[in-house]
Amino acid sequence: MAKEVFPGITIDSQVVHGRPVVAETRVPVEVIVGELAGGSSFDDVMQDYHLTDSQIRAALAYATQLLSSTTVYAAS
Repeated sequence: MAKEVFPGITIDSQVVHGRPVVAETRVPVEVIVGELAGGSSFDDVMQDYHLTDSQIRAALAYATQLLSSTTVYAAS
């Protein structure tokens, strides 16, 4: 059963090995962020993965929340 971990983002051990995905899809958050980082436009991602603008923004907001709650230490 899917569990919402962030508005519009769910995890389910039976879907994509429990990775965070856009709710009601099998599209992992990391794929969306990777596509945008690689130069794809919102329109490209919406068309390629059949997502809405809101779904893409939910994935980005979730990624932002994860990064803001992570502490990174510089290696010496």
